[in-house]
Formats: sequence, C-alpha cells, structure tokens
Amino acid sequence: MPASLDELKHKVELQLNVIYQDIELPMPITELSQLLLDEMNIPDTFVEPVPYANHWSEKDMILITYGDSIIEADKKPLKTLASFMDNYLDDKINSVHILPFFPYSSDDGFSVIDYSSVNESLGDWQDIEDIADKYKLMSDLVINHCSSRSAWFQNFIKGSGVGKDYFFTADPSDDLSQVVRPRTSPLLRETETAEGTKHVWCTFSHDQVDLDFRNPQVLLAFVSIIRQYLDSGVKIFRLDAVAFLWKIIGSPSINLPHTHEVIRLLRTLIEHTKPETVIITETNIPNTQNLTYFGNANEAHCIYNFSLPPLLVNSLITGNCTYLKRWLMSMPPAQNGTSYFNFIASHDGIGLRPAEGLLSDLELNTLVNTMQTFGGRVSWRTSDTGEQKAYEINIALYDALKGTTKGEDKWGLERFICAHAVMFGLEGIPGIYIHSFLATQNDYEKLKNTHHNRAINRHRWDYQLLQEQLDSNFSTHSKVLNRMLALIDIRTKQPAFHPNATQYVLHLGLQLFGFWRQSLNRKQSIFCISNISDEKVELRLNELNLIVTDNWFDLISGTHIEDTATELELMPYQTVWLTNFRNEE
Repeated sequence: MPASLDELKHKVELQLNVIYQDIELPMPITELSQLLLDEMNIPDTFVEPVPYANHWSEKDMILITYGDSIIEADKKPLKTLASFMDNYLDDKINSVHILPFFPYSSDDGFSVIDYSSVNESLGDWQDIEDIADKYKLMSDLVINHCSSRSAWFQNFIKGSGVGKDYFFTADPSDDLSQVVRPRTSPLLRETETAEGTKHVWCTFSHDQVDLDFRNPQVLLAFVSIIRQYLDSGVKIFRLDAVAFLWKIIGSPSINLPHTHEVIRLLRTLIEHTKPETVIITETNIPNTQNLTYFGNANEAHCIYNFSLPPLLVNSLITGNCTYLKRWLMSMPPAQNGTSYFNFIASHDGIGLRPAEGLLSDLELNTLVNTMQTFGGRVSWRTSDTGEQKAYEINIALYDALKGTTKGEDKWGLERFICAHAVMFGLEGIPGIYIHSFLATQNDYEKLKNTHHNRAINRHRWDYQLLQEQLDSNFSTHSKVLNRMLALIDIRTKQPAFHPNATQYVLHLGLQLFGFWRQSLNRKQSIFCISNISDEKVELRLNELNLIVTDNWFDLISGTHIEDTATELELMPYQTVWLTNFRNEE
C-alpha cells in the first residue's frame, strides 16, 4: 500500500490511466490525479489503511429507512426518526441507512436535484450529523444519474455553466440493441438544447438522466460530494445503480471494466481519507455478476446479497429449501476485508434477476403468482430479446409471508420471524427494513395515489398511531418488534455470528434449512436450523455430530440439550440456534 502522498498519487494515476485509456482528456493524468487528492483534502501525512481489515463485527445491524417513514405534526421527520430509534430500538441497532435525504424530483429520492443539500421537508445537515453521532450512518451516493430538474441538467440544456457537458448522449441510429436495462421506457430522451436536439441516455426514467464519467469533471464533482458526506459523518457509502455507470455504444453498458476501476479509485481515495469507511455496491443483477464487485478485496467492501430475498421467500412459501441450500453452497466465503450485506426486505421489492439461473422458470412463476394472490404487484423489464419479463415483486414482506402456495394460513407471524432468524444467522451483515420491524402491510392507498408499484411497501407511519400500536402488548406490530429485538439481542452477543465467521451448509432434508457457524477464534459453534414448512419436523441431533463433551443450548428458547443423540421436535417455522458457548455479555 502507498506509504506516502507521492506513492498514493502514483497509484491514483495508474487507476486513472486504466479508466481513461481510450479517452483524450483536457488535462494530463498527473494534473487530474492531483486535483482528486486536493478535492479529498488528503494531508501530506495520513493514516495508512490496513489491507483486508474487517470494519464490522457481530454487533453490526443496519436499519434501512426513509427519512420520513415516521412522521409527527410540527416536527421534522429526521428528528422523529432519531426519537423512534432511541426509544424503540433499545440500543440493539448500531447503524442506519437513511435512504436519499436530498432534494429530489421523483423515485422517492433517487432522482437527486442537489447532492449538497438536505431536503428541507426532512430536516437539515445538523439533524443528519446528530444521527451520525449516535449511529454508523449509511448514505446513498446516487452516482449513475441525477434529476432532470438539477442545475447541472438545466445548464446542459443552456449549454453553459457547471453541468453543460456532464451527461451521456447517443444517437438514435446507434447500435443500442445490447444495452441491459431494468425498465421498459425508451432509453433515449429527446431534449432540445441551445446546441440543438440531443438524445440523453436514461437507464431508469426520463427524469433520471445518466451522467457521463468520460468527462473527468464528473468524477471530480462526485469526489467533492464524497468529501462533504465524510465531513458530515457518513461512515458507509451505498453506490446506487453503479453497475450502469460506464457506457460504451454497441455494448451491454453494464458491469464494464471501467466501472469496476472507478469503484476501485473511489475506494483508494476514501480509505486514505477515513480508513474505516465502508463502500457497498448496489448491483441488482444475476448473482455471478454481483460477486465480481468484491474485486480482490480492493473494490466494494460489501455487496448486497440480492439472491437471498427471492430464494428465502420461495423456500418459506413452498416448504422446500432445495434452491436456497443449493445457492448457499455455491457462495464463496467473503475473504477478510469484504462481507455480504444481507437483507430480505427493502424500499424496492423482491428482485427477480438475482434469482435467474437459481430458480427454474416454474418456480419463478409460482413465486410471482403466489405473491400476487397476497396483494403484491409485479414490475417488468424488457429482455434483450424484446420479451417482457418480471423484474421485481412489489409487496410488503409481512404480507408476502402470510401464507404458502396453498394460500393464506395461521402461520404468518411465525413464518415472518423465521425469515429473519435465518438472515440474522447467515454470514454477512444484516440490514432490516423499518417496515419489517413494524410488521407494516401493503399500503394500497399510497399505491393508488402514486400509481407506482414500489409505493406499496413505502408506508408512512403517523408516530402517535405507531406508538399506540407498539405500546400495546396485543398488536401484531408490538409482537413483531419485540421478537425481532430479542433475536437481535442474542445475535449481537455471539462471536460465531461475526460476518466473516466460518459457515457450512447442513443437509437435513427439504423442510429443515440449516448451516453451521464457527467463531474466528474457533471457541464457539452455532448450528442454525429452521423448519421452513407448515408441518412439525423432527430434528435428529445425531445428524449434527455434536461434540458430546460440550454443553449445548438453544440460544433462542434457552433450552439445555440433555442428550445429543435424541430428537428435537421443531414446530412450523421454528428456528433453533444450538451452541456450545453462550455469551451473555
């Protein structure tokens, strides 16, 4: 690793040469390198980042929320969010991902008008910094595109000022047949500018105009934004839709080598500024492609485990863990310095592209049809053959798990808790969507008012009403929150649940999904076993080869295992965490 500012500058120059190898720049690479270092304000002496360091532990749990998921009269939502976390999450959560909190024009924040400001309707930078003082703050860096209402794009239209050359354009006659996109809208937006008609590239929507990183000024602008966020307390950067960042006419324009090198460059700059900062890439793409964003522990620190939600939901509605187990067996252990970011619910939906090649077409169709019977909606994409394919299921997770392929049943709450118990045990860092904590159901009114499928899982709670529900011992919302927090309290005390602790998949049949975790110091083992069916199932303990001289407990129920050769009867959707070492610190 670089030991001096000169060596760091040399490394940055090498990375820039890779990125811009085919592009004529308006300045020498040496000058651009210096400008980047100046923009990051890296001093002559800096803390050297430790290679392959894990900036996380079993104590890390990340809340995922919008800044205004909970609101109350006469109070800025960011203050209300802070109050909710302090009062109800009971110190069980140490990190929070606040979804885009900037001024925006569409897509609930992901069409950013101004990267340097906090949306006034949410609060201000002081509110953000107050939260960052108590929690590890994760912020989006919406790096692929910005709003068509941004000053940058308005300057593009005028042909003068900052942004006039920030956007990627193409000609309708260009060969764009290979371009991979998650939307069905036209790729190019016809725009009248001072320099004539231009066709702007829009991966997602015509309000989300794609930036052109072939222009080094765009890179410099985002490095300046990163510096501002670091100064405001951001500890984790989520690079939104980063797989689409670099475009080449005549190519798929996704996952290009230039994109990977840009991420590596940003990591170099960030980790030499604040070494414990973490980069997470949001790449909702097939699993094998997603894994490449680890690089050689020199790219993303963490990648979203996008295949987990569809595979886990599929297992729980079918009572068959074959596909989930097969996928988990194929996943390489994350080497030190990298980790999976696990989630099963998000502000978007259950992505289906990451399940392609993992679930059969029949399984995918069954999953989609079952979710539709539970009130879910489906978002579509156009495949490279022009076919309309299901891209994403939009549904609240609590509703997604209220039944099986046979229909709704009485096991919804247990099935929901089981899903989270599985996620909490897996290798990686767990992220929990706020509406999972609150057992929020499908918001049909918001769906009707917005006409956007994703709105179904973006409910906005009135804080007073929410408090009434959470303070009741009888509401589903209270029961779910308390049981989730109880699991988290156990989970965060067990060294075998370190994100990088050893993991092996167990073979226990179709209805029992299990895996074994072992702490990095090898003192603690945990057998995580869940009955993912609606029937009672016998677990033969002798199949686990428990060491008979150890003292075994179920961490969840507190039950002591008297005889390691006996059987345990697991109720529908019951999970056990069997361990030989109970840490209660």
